[in-house]
Amino acid sequence: MTDYFEVHERDGAARVGELRLSSPQTTPALVDDVLEDAGSLWSADREIPEGDESTLTVLPHRAFPGGTADEVQESFAVEYPDVDYPSVAVVSSDHVEDHGTDAYALSDVQSVIGHGAALVEAVVSVRQAIPTDTALLFSGVATPRNVALLAYAGVDLFDETAAVVKGTEGRYLTTDQAYFLEDLEELPCSCPACQQPREEFTREDCAEHNRNALRSELAIVRRRIRDGRLRDYLEGQARHDQWLTAAMRELDSEWGYLEERTPILRDAQINAATADTLRRVEIQRFADRVTTRYRNRFQNPLVLVPCSAAKPYSESQSHRQFHDAVQWRAHLVSMTSPIGVVPQELETTYPAQHYDTVVTGRWSEDEKQFVSEVLRRYLERNEYPEIIAHVPDEGYRDIVERVEKSLDLDITYTVAEHPTDDESLANLSEALSGELKYSKREREHNTVRAIADYLLGDGAGDELFETIQTTSRYPKIQVRDDEGTQLATMVPQYGTLSFTLAGARRWIESDAPVKRVEIDGFVPHGSVLAPGVVNADEDIRVGDEVIVEGPRAFAVGRAEMFGREMAESTRGVACEIRHVEET
Repeated sequence: MTDYFEVHERDGAARVGELRLSSPQTTPALVDDVLEDAGSLWSADREIPEGDESTLTVLPHRAFPGGTADEVQESFAVEYPDVDYPSVAVVSSDHVEDHGTDAYALSDVQSVIGHGAALVEAVVSVRQAIPTDTALLFSGVATPRNVALLAYAGVDLFDETAAVVKGTEGRYLTTDQAYFLEDLEELPCSCPACQQPREEFTREDCAEHNRNALRSELAIVRRRIRDGRLRDYLEGQARHDQWLTAAMRELDSEWGYLEERTPILRDAQINAATADTLRRVEIQRFADRVTTRYRNRFQNPLVLVPCSAAKPYSESQSHRQFHDAVQWRAHLVSMTSPIGVVPQELETTYPAQHYDTVVTGRWSEDEKQFVSEVLRRYLERNEYPEIIAHVPDEGYRDIVERVEKSLDLDITYTVAEHPTDDESLANLSEALSGELKYSKREREHNTVRAIADYLLGDGAGDELFETIQTTSRYPKIQVRDDEGTQLATMVPQYGTLSFTLAGARRWIESDAPVKRVEIDGFVPHGSVLAPGVVNADEDIRVGDEVIVEGPRAFAVGRAEMFGREMAESTRGVACEIRHVEET
């Protein structure tokens, strides 16, 4: 826990924070100007420095390079003192403890840079062992090309060392390449150091350019974190170096580490431009919840339809034509890459209406495998009296046929040439001949229950909303009990539910999984700060609906930190309060 570092915004493991020195630094950042090293204990005994709030002091330490034997590290371990100024402890990735400092520097960082799996293993092991509200420092490795990936992994602080050294060696750094200075006919940059003729540009100038390029890239990274779109940027940036791509993919396999830190909702759109998008936490989490939590409640046939460019799907021209043919006689489920399958009740739920994808009419094999696997799992969980595939040949039909064969199903195909041509729509309508329509009431009630399942867990919808009334119009449905008391409202921006106090009380009295934050004896107004949190459920994610309870208050709101972070942090907003009553 720290008094000198505070996280303000999060994008997965990446954070925009504040190093709270006398002159605050916004992170991720270069800290050369404020970093003071008290020295290595290998060379001499060191006095504990006086320190002050103007600098970040690296306490006397022993650094262990990669591969150092366990017994050596244990024999020469350092006991770090408790100091009252901003401080850094030096740790190795395989021997990490909480030393009560504000930041931690990785001693074996040089041995993991350039190796995707080793880097990810090191970052994850350190970040999981140190408090969530402390900073991680990587010294001697940051370049314009790799710093976005390092920040994405969870590193907060850097220095200029690698950029300066490479500059003095005559290596001109950009975000995609390191050029030998003598190979450059002109300078591909407009920073102050490059505002001179190429023939006058020295290695000292090259070092200054490298500093500028690194600072500029960090500014881009901070902006991307604030926008919630660092991953979109990284999927392009990482392509410039194979080991960076490998590291990004290794991070994707660290489900527990990234999922805990990834919000369940946000405003930012996902740009699905590469196959790596399929591995994103938001995509995998949606697919997992749809195939393990969602349950179809309609008794009508299933109609599989292609996605649309417009979101939510029901507002698109093509889906309006599908609805005109279906006339509420079937349950619509959209197939799409990279999301998988989207039941009509979840069409507004993040990220189903928050993505844009490359449309070529051709599906990659990775896309086909992913969507077919999600569809297979969905159909194994949900039974229908009949399945109709109103999908075009391009990729969609191949996917459906794979699942049809795998599950030994009998699926009716209704598209002649194109899903919206007259013949195809007539085929779809004819396939549903004799089916009864379900009511607006059934549609709205099932939507509310499906969202509750998705957000809270399998069966939560029936536990919470078995007997309800719905008012207002989709997608701003209001949920009320039999006496007319409002319980929740559907939030169309994210496809989630916003509870009232009455709804929160029904929630905690039900058997549905509860996301609970325990606070001290105060009545929160507006927000709950992390120091006021006594405990929080570990399955809370940023964006989750939470119940806040304390000796003096009962409240409901939305999480701004994940559960463990709420319990560990000494600064920052843990959750925003919507409704509160004093008890």
